[in-house]
Amino acid sequence: MYADAIVLAGHVETFDETRPAGPPADAVAVADGRVVAVGGTEALGPLRGPGTVVHAFPGATVMPGLVDVHAHPVWGSIEAGCGVSLSGAVTLDDVCARLAGAAEGRPPGAWITGFDLDVNVFDGEPSGAVFAERLPGRPVSLMTQDAHALVVSPRVVELVGLTGRETFHDASSVEVGPDGRPTGHVVELQAMQLVLDHYPDVPVDTAAGYVLAQLDRFARSGLTGLHALDFTDPSEAVYRHIEDRGELPLRIRCSPLVPADSAPETWQAVAGLQGRRGRRWHVEGAKFMLDGTADNGTAWFEQPDVHGQNRAPLWRDLDAYRAAMRFFAERGIPTATHAIGDQAVRFALDVIEEAGPVARAPHRIEHIESLPDDLLHRFAELDVVASLQPVHGTRHTRADATDNWSRRIGPDRAARGWRTRDLLDHGAVVALGSDWPIGPGDPRIALADCQLRRPVEEPGTAPVQPGQAISAREAYAGMTTAAAHAAGASDRLGRIAPGCLADLTVFAANPMDLAPEAQPGNTVLATVVGGAVRLHANHPAEDVNDAEGTP
Repeated sequence: MYADAIVLAGHVETFDETRPAGPPADAVAVADGRVVAVGGTEALGPLRGPGTVVHAFPGATVMPGLVDVHAHPVWGSIEAGCGVSLSGAVTLDDVCARLAGAAEGRPPGAWITGFDLDVNVFDGEPSGAVFAERLPGRPVSLMTQDAHALVVSPRVVELVGLTGRETFHDASSVEVGPDGRPTGHVVELQAMQLVLDHYPDVPVDTAAGYVLAQLDRFARSGLTGLHALDFTDPSEAVYRHIEDRGELPLRIRCSPLVPADSAPETWQAVAGLQGRRGRRWHVEGAKFMLDGTADNGTAWFEQPDVHGQNRAPLWRDLDAYRAAMRFFAERGIPTATHAIGDQAVRFALDVIEEAGPVARAPHRIEHIESLPDDLLHRFAELDVVASLQPVHGTRHTRADATDNWSRRIGPDRAARGWRTRDLLDHGAVVALGSDWPIGPGDPRIALADCQLRRPVEEPGTAPVQPGQAISAREAYAGMTTAAAHAAGASDRLGRIAPGCLADLTVFAANPMDLAPEAQPGNTVLATVVGGAVRLHANHPAEDVNDAEGTP
């Protein structure tokens, strides 16, 4: 049998612990979308036939394809495509200046939407009143950095008909001021949906264009897959639209949301989506949101924060969460539970233990922003994946604890944030993601931050809990072998070995040999998904198919 393609490089980092000791590998042979051999160039020579395409990347390093285990590619791309980025806006004046620029040339009644709003720009509780002064009469709706709240202008309050007396099945709220009127701070998903339903419609072809452009950016940064922790409209229509006209640049595993306090009919609908698929996307798993976010006061901690908040779950009926978890476990459907506060993590672990494992893939807990010592060992004991986004800690908090998150929950709980080092030391599988668009989507940035515990591009910034730093190999394992384990796919993804899917990332330099500061600039020369090679760098690989000599 001849290979369809052979990838040559200076080095192959296999991440395959079962590979026998021997000479370092510098070549990977691929057939029918899978790896058929890994080894030295000369050893793989017999696999080269007349139709074999050889891609040579002199001096480069081939690694298992990187997978972001927590992202929101559809709604995130639509938000970014239609809205104003507020990333880096650290004052209200900065925010208003960007909004004013976006308003120029638009009709007076046109919506201005934005994302990545830092709640630290407000002096106290977030309020949309300032937008009535700076952008009078404009409907303005801004999504906060954690994507669990909106800050809207008085015009939006008027258009939507918000009163502050709305009731919700979960812990959502429309906040009011001392006068009993809505402040424009709309907290959690069910309340937010009242506003989002009024956003201008985005045609599927437009949405698909936004998504494809973002997926291309992901691929150029080294990703060959991601786990979409949602499957809301128009996700399926967008994926099918893209595949009807071409190919998704990477694999997408979608886990639909089970809304808080939802009924069994909703659970059955989510179960009915399992297995729905296209060529490179499929639905697998279910996502729960047991609590909200600490910045909003909706996370679930054992003790309240300084405002008396962050003390209750998003699911008001905890027996319903327990029943829902059991429902999916009994059907062999793996779950992912959003749990930020210490009590939410504790309760999720207890319920997962009661429900029991499923064969298809392990259960997961997402975010785990503050974790007490006595829970560290339980992840490995229960084979629960710790799905972390340490970029939240490096980019949304500060070492001096002057940020909103740290101030609210206090120094003791802040010191237990994003415990990557401690979880690994206790035997947990730690899978890493970005939560894009809430965190930066370039995996090289996130993986560098994991090692530095600060933004990689800010050398003068003090690290946040520096004792939780991990090594380059541990970080990259979080997006390769750990990501594969999180998907129940260790037999086919996350390592370069015969029989595994040929999903590869080709770096100009070996990340294991680079300082963390150099990793974001490590050029991605190519990504390979199912054996299909996609070149990214300005200088494409040398095609030596017609060259004499090896392999």
